Amino acid sequence: MMVFDVKRPLIPDIAAAAGVSTATVDRVLNRRPGVRKVTLHRVLEAAVKVGYLGEDEVKMRLGPIFSKVVFLLPQGTNPYLTGLNSYVRALAEQSMEPLKVRSHFIESFNPEALVRALRRYGKTSDTVIFMAIEHPKVRQVIDELIMAGKRVITIISDLPTSNRHAYIGIDNFAAGRTAAKVMGGFCHVPAGKLALVAASRAYRAHMEREMGFLALAEESFPHLTVIGPHEGHDNRDENYHNTCRLLEQHPDLVGIYNVGGSSDGIGRALRESKRDKEICFIGHGLTPDTRGMLIEGVMDMVITQSPHSIYAQAIEIASGEKKEPAPTTMAIYFAENLPAVSG
Repeated sequence: MMVFDVKRPLIPDIAAAAGVSTATVDRVLNRRPGVRKVTLHRVLEAAVKVGYLGEDEVKMRLGPIFSKVVFLLPQGTNPYLTGLNSYVRALAEQSMEPLKVRSHFIESFNPEALVRALRRYGKTSDTVIFMAIEHPKVRQVIDELIMAGKRVITIISDLPTSNRHAYIGIDNFAAGRTAAKVMGGFCHVPAGKLALVAASRAYRAHMEREMGFLALAEESFPHLTVIGPHEGHDNRDENYHNTCRLLEQHPDLVGIYNVGGSSDGIGRALRESKRDKEICFIGHGLTPDTRGMLIEGVMDMVITQSPHSIYAQAIEIASGEKKEPAPTTMAIYFAENLPAVSG
């Protein structure tokens, strides 16, 4: 009878697969202190990968690996972000060990406030999930967190020049082009103006939406002149006053694209002017207020991304179940195809 000598994987095999020293592997397998959680994850994954341990054996010998996750979202009157934060907090309360999820609001559009929050909550968390602000100090703190072994995930607005692990959100340049395509098709006039309403240039998402909108409008609808952007800082009152001025100064205005949130301020100005049926209005974020404006006919189209998809993918990456997120679907709603109200 032939006997095959099947070599059992050894500690050096795990070390090579994980990219760490044999001493680190020994500490992990023998549950000794002094190993960062990110390294612990990597060694355990390698041990399973090379066949040294089975997944059940890892759980039995080493117990659950606790992971603390924090969401940081900008504070303000943007109903979409307020709703996302409420959604995250509701699910966070249901989160069970070994995953602990928390959510906090931070000051909008302020890179210094974001940097302070990232440092503060990053110290006590394994994964930090946030809307990125375009600023060198934000890139620096992302590097600090990653060097400390944290996972860093951007949502809705990205910072691709940083070392963040993943971005979860729609293609914002494509969203802007889509808005221009629809608006140009809706505005059957020989000439007119399209207004861009922005939240802030601090968010790359908003800049990309503007760029996409401008590129397609100039390319496909040269008879329509784009004016703006007019920054409203995702504040309904600012958006209202900005829109009132736009309507007063530009009687030939035929379209408004709000790249940010708090569209209810724009809708209020359109209603009061009695021009809501003659001006094409497109915005972002399906919320109770934008849903109502679509049904009423004040808004013509809403571009949105599912809070459930954002949360679910972020948690999958935070827990190590997935390394790369799937592309986020850009959902487009008119009054005629609105989904049923959930829960």
